[in-house]
Amino acid sequence: MLLKSLKLENFRQFKYEREVIFATDPHNNVTVIMGENGSGKTTLAQAFTWCLYGETDFEDKFLLNKITSGQLMPEELAKVRVDMNLIHGGTEYTITREQAYKKDLSGRIKAQNTVFNIAYKKDGQQEFLKPTETDMRMKEILPKELSKYFFFDGERIGNMSKEIKKGKSQEFAQAVRSLLGLNAFVAAIEHLKPTSKNGVIGSYNESYDSSSDKKIAHYTTQIQDMQDQIDRVDTRINEIENEVSIAAERCEELKIKLLKNSESQKLQEEKEKLKKQVDTFKQSKISAISSLTKHFNTHAASYFAKSLIKDALENLSTADKLDKGIPDMHARTIEFLIKRGVCVCGNKIEFGNNEYNELNKALEFLPPHSIGMVIAQFIKESELRTKSSDLLFNEITEKYALIRDYENSIDDKKLNIHNIEEKLVGMEKVAHLQQELRRYEKVLRDLDAEKSELNQKKGSLETSRDRKMSEREELALRDEKNRKIEIYKAYAQSMYDEILRVYKHNENLVREKLQQYINEIFRNIYEGGLLLTIDEKYNIQIAVNDTGGYDTDIETSTAQSISVIFAFISGIIKMARENSSALDSETRMLESEPYPLVMDAPLSSFDKRRIQTVCETLPQIAEQVIIFIKDTDGELAEEHLGAKVGKRYIFEKKNELVTIIMPR
Repeated sequence: MLLKSLKLENFRQFKYEREVIFATDPHNNVTVIMGENGSGKTTLAQAFTWCLYGETDFEDKFLLNKITSGQLMPEELAKVRVDMNLIHGGTEYTITREQAYKKDLSGRIKAQNTVFNIAYKKDGQQEFLKPTETDMRMKEILPKELSKYFFFDGERIGNMSKEIKKGKSQEFAQAVRSLLGLNAFVAAIEHLKPTSKNGVIGSYNESYDSSSDKKIAHYTTQIQDMQDQIDRVDTRINEIENEVSIAAERCEELKIKLLKNSESQKLQEEKEKLKKQVDTFKQSKISAISSLTKHFNTHAASYFAKSLIKDALENLSTADKLDKGIPDMHARTIEFLIKRGVCVCGNKIEFGNNEYNELNKALEFLPPHSIGMVIAQFIKESELRTKSSDLLFNEITEKYALIRDYENSIDDKKLNIHNIEEKLVGMEKVAHLQQELRRYEKVLRDLDAEKSELNQKKGSLETSRDRKMSEREELALRDEKNRKIEIYKAYAQSMYDEILRVYKHNENLVREKLQQYINEIFRNIYEGGLLLTIDEKYNIQIAVNDTGGYDTDIETSTAQSISVIFAFISGIIKMARENSSALDSETRMLESEPYPLVMDAPLSSFDKRRIQTVCETLPQIAEQVIIFIKDTDGELAEEHLGAKVGKRYIFEKKNELVTIIMPR
């Protein structure tokens, strides 16, 4: 999207109709509008969002210029009007919003209906969208939920930085996916989603012909009922995750307050230390239980069989054939010698002679004709098993004692933690903080328990649903019409699986590339050994670069936080511009529109060096930059923006009620 111009009339202090032409040249893509505090910079910035969405951040929602409203006669009308001219997707649009005000006979001025029009040029002729089409087209041009990332002020930047670090809503991830051109994938996946009754597969599920078997309709009803329950469980789980995020954030805030309190700091630190020790003992206990179980599983059978083995060995000791076998000798060996007629010692073996008789006696004790050798082997293995199981009782006793020691240590630490909490509650300055912390910690425990129960319920429902689906499929395959539906569903499922696979692949690549770009931009704006990471929900963590790796998330200063949001938005814009100009087929699947940056007082939180890096970085990345700055920052910004500035304006404040925008 490229902004061409903005025209205002009677919009708060902008009484007189004025048009601002923005810089659109790729080489001179910056528009600078300067003015002192209170001259109208924020009002002009708010004119963008009012024109597009009919919303502002003003506490006073009355928009009509005060002088104009004061001059109105009874029954007379006056209008607030903003026109925005822009190019989106190769089409030129003129977006107009008008708000009429009328003074009644009692002298009160009341807002009338708002008129919202979108005109566009087609074949050189201007045409207007139907009123029923304007909202949908506006969502195509720039959805409201995305606008805050391109029309923002210094205060909003700080709030946005907190939001993207803490991931308060799913809206943020959806906004980023939309900006990066992934919406087409998401829409296709949702359209084909097997669990959606409004999707393709859902429509097939409703089209079964149950005349061949009444059970098909019964199964379909049951399956849909289970899926509805699963959807409700998923909705609640998502709500729980949001509630957990809010409660966890509040816990952290309260812990910080408690730690900062001079009277409770040591106790709170001791409590945190004890909690870590409890966690350590819990892990040690888990390891000890695992070791005990493994040892028991390995040796228990031999241990409990000792008595039986002992009895067996005593009985076998009286057998008369145990020691008469020849070790490592087999009956086939003897038979070979008899057949050969010559012994290994050289004596002849003939029928009836002594050698022949002795060898035949040996056959009785050699396998496979005798169990003597097998019994001998059994005795040997039994003795080994008996010896290996002798230490089982002692081993189990020692390990169980160790587990009990861990349990006692955990109980002791928990008791100490409880005692510390009681002391903290008794401290006048922090009592309410400790009570609130305990309340939120209980909320977290309750939410965790509820989530666990819901996940179990979901698993049970999914198992039952899948079983019913299999049974329905078996019945459907018996009928020609229903068999076709199963085939169509299989095709739809295959398409869903493939699109989901491609989406996940592309989405991972997009996130990795975005993280790379954000860090490159962040390092240009803010130098300090910090790195940014992006998780699957596009939440950002700021970490210390420790020997090339990531450390834990850290708190940041205001300048650092604003640098993060600058880097994040700039990284998105850079990728959007690349996607819009990409030629290869794979990247073209991620088509997106580059958007301008419209910023109100973004430099006020930076020092001079960082103002320079921001001014040098943003025009290189964004297709268009419109920046409102204070007079005090004007010269500095002008110096560093240099030749990139294509248009310059200044606010000429006539009085508290009227400001005029003048070219400079």
